[in-house]
Amino acid sequence: MRLLLAFLLATVSLSAADQRPPNVVVILLDDLGYADLGCFGAEKIKTPNIDRMAAEGTKFTSFYVAQAVCSASRASLMTGCYANRVGMQGALNHTSKEGIHPDEFLLPEMCKARGYATAAFGKWHLGTDLLFNPLNNGFDEFLGIPYSNDNSKYHPSLAQEMPPLPFYDGLKVVETDPDQSQFTQRFTKGATSFIERNKDRPFFLYVPHVMPHVPIFANEAFRGKSGAGVYADVVEELDWSVGQILGTIKSCGIEDDTLVILFSDNGPFLSYGNHAGSARPLREGKLTTFDGGVRSPFIARWPGRVPAAKVCDEPVMEIDLLPTISTLIGGKLSERKIDGSNILPLLEGKAGAKSPHEALIFYGGDELQAVRSGVWKLHFPHPYITVDGEPGRDGKPARFGQMKPKAITQSGISGIASRHGYRVENIGLSLFNLEDDPGETRDVAKDHPEIVERLQKLAEPMRRELGDALQKVKGAENRPLGMAP
Repeated sequence: MRLLLAFLLATVSLSAADQRPPNVVVILLDDLGYADLGCFGAEKIKTPNIDRMAAEGTKFTSFYVAQAVCSASRASLMTGCYANRVGMQGALNHTSKEGIHPDEFLLPEMCKARGYATAAFGKWHLGTDLLFNPLNNGFDEFLGIPYSNDNSKYHPSLAQEMPPLPFYDGLKVVETDPDQSQFTQRFTKGATSFIERNKDRPFFLYVPHVMPHVPIFANEAFRGKSGAGVYADVVEELDWSVGQILGTIKSCGIEDDTLVILFSDNGPFLSYGNHAGSARPLREGKLTTFDGGVRSPFIARWPGRVPAAKVCDEPVMEIDLLPTISTLIGGKLSERKIDGSNILPLLEGKAGAKSPHEALIFYGGDELQAVRSGVWKLHFPHPYITVDGEPGRDGKPARFGQMKPKAITQSGISGIASRHGYRVENIGLSLFNLEDDPGETRDVAKDHPEIVERLQKLAEPMRRELGDALQKVKGAENRPLGMAP
């Protein structure tokens, strides 16, 4: 009888363990270039921990963010929507009264509803008012800053207008103008402590690192260590951070219960030269809808579930992460419309798995600028920014000494160009085969008019839903941002 009872208890225990929903860790790097990791082709930057993560997991080579700018990209991750659907464009700052609307059902809220412990360590960037604070949007813990680290005394051209940078612990500002060289260490310590404290229950951990967004700072232990400049030092410290997080997961005995995801919010800030990364072989970088701006390195690791040493080139986007995680943990999706789809078959390497999207669209602000379907990418006529002359150095953008005070305060694309050393150029209706031409250098629209027409038709429904300033179309399904009281 005792043997039977012991067997039954062991069976029940095993069944309960099998039913435990997985932990989810999302590591988000800021302005990392597509070619800044060893496993994605970096030559001078050493990233052994991230490379090992790729060797033990799956590397996605056609993973996209919804917009190539901080707040919009994060809004898409958190809601599963194109940023324009939830009213977010560009990057919020210390003057912004807007933020992610309280009625949006965010990824951490979905996890918390399933009984998960939730925490965020790093840059939030979805609203500065307490209404938008992470603790009021699904997180149990938050340590970090509300917006980008250049909204501070370190801004290259607007430093005099910037208030002290606030550092939050939960709902309270506990420091101003903190030592930015300690950011990566502090957020890593917070993340590993959270894992250790919650190893016996499901958790969602979000680590949106501040680095390598300019201004860049490496901790003293990493300063000069790479031998390839401060940008490489900073990325190698981020690699150390990934190693610490993975090591803590292993030491806690929960590797087989934990999905770890890593990607960048957008491409590199190319105007900053040796303080920015590389998107090689992709075209342009941050703030553009060329692939250098919107295609990100992406790695997923989950022993026993995500295949090791696999490469997936199916086009997917950050909007797919929320519905995929929902499927994994049995979470409820928002009653509001989302744009993402479940990509679990791709994560698990199922035979014949394909992208669930016939097309992915790319907005720059409120302009529908491009659409990708399969290997084809169509750009609609639109202005874009490109580095004006030689890139800057040592934290200053291109043309820094030539900037005119009045010009840097103007708004729109001209203002962005003026503040950050870019010039504005224009592209006409252009078609690129990304399989043959990942750098989007050879326009083949005249050779494939039928593909141009097909991609134009694929973009049209989203143009009607979300609008398009290029064609003066007002969207029918845009939702508003939240407003501070």
